[in-house]
Amino acid sequence: MNAREQEAVLTIALLAAFADGAKDDREREEIKRIAESLSGEAGAPQMSQLYQNVLLKRVNVSQAAAALTDPSHRQLAYEMAVCVCDADAVASPAEQKFLQELRGALALDTQQAVQVEQEAAALAETPLPNTPIAAATAQPSGNVTRQAAMSDAEMDKYILNHSIVNGAIELLPQSLATMAIIPLQIKLVYRIGQTYGFQLDKGHIREFIATAGVGLTSQYVEQIGRKLLGGLLGSVAGGLGRGLGGATAGAAFSFATTYALGQLAKRYYSGGRQMNSALIQQTYQSLLGQAKQIQGQYSSEIQHKASTLDAGQVMSMVKNA
Repeated sequence: MNAREQEAVLTIALLAAFADGAKDDREREEIKRIAESLSGEAGAPQMSQLYQNVLLKRVNVSQAAAALTDPSHRQLAYEMAVCVCDADAVASPAEQKFLQELRGALALDTQQAVQVEQEAAALAETPLPNTPIAAATAQPSGNVTRQAAMSDAEMDKYILNHSIVNGAIELLPQSLATMAIIPLQIKLVYRIGQTYGFQLDKGHIREFIATAGVGLTSQYVEQIGRKLLGGLLGSVAGGLGRGLGGATAGAAFSFATTYALGQLAKRYYSGGRQMNSALIQQTYQSLLGQAKQIQGQYSSEIQHKASTLDAGQVMSMVKNA
């Protein structure tokens, strides 16, 4: 894929990010930050300029699609757009309209496009686990601190394992593999809250993640952008393949984000949900910095895990985590 084709695919991903017209300021700023960050990488398209073109409506779906002539690149662009549209829930009516327009502009086979949509929707709609976990209650004498049903060491290992898995998923070349990362993060937060005696729903967890400063849509834009620029998105229609390519930065990002979210959730729910928004954001940024520092210690484990994963295992983890 040449630079012009990369720009077209990334433009389509950005168009998808704003297709519903309802992104709040936090999400917009995060997408802008990501565009600027990726623009600074050697050989990368100027994503900050692509971002401005989309935001100011200087480019439309038809123009972006016209730059893609290879059927596999068109399929890839559509998969990425579906991932972005389904990031924060199943695609809204506005996003469905956008995808329909995109499907026509890319001249995709309807059956193949519908299959992609169904697979993405199945991941986005996966319910939270209903298996109860024993949880300790708040300590006596008015202390809001809660004791989890597992030890600190067990909790830390649980968070680390999820972080390694999400880093490994980022190394898979299929774009739809990325769709598994956020559902697994949501379930990680859910399970941690549950062990501290809280029954949570997806709405609360999504808001918690957003408050920390981790945009759901923007996270997909960054993951997909890093995969594309790392040269890893080479297997489009053949299911989740194996490969390590040049996407180690994406794996590090997913590891660090998942680890920081898990540790943040541990602090938040163990403290009886007493942290305000500013403290949540500050704590997350501190934990993210720590996660980036330790990620290198687990790079070989991430790569090994990636070499053992296939589509069935990834989907099973989302459904049964």
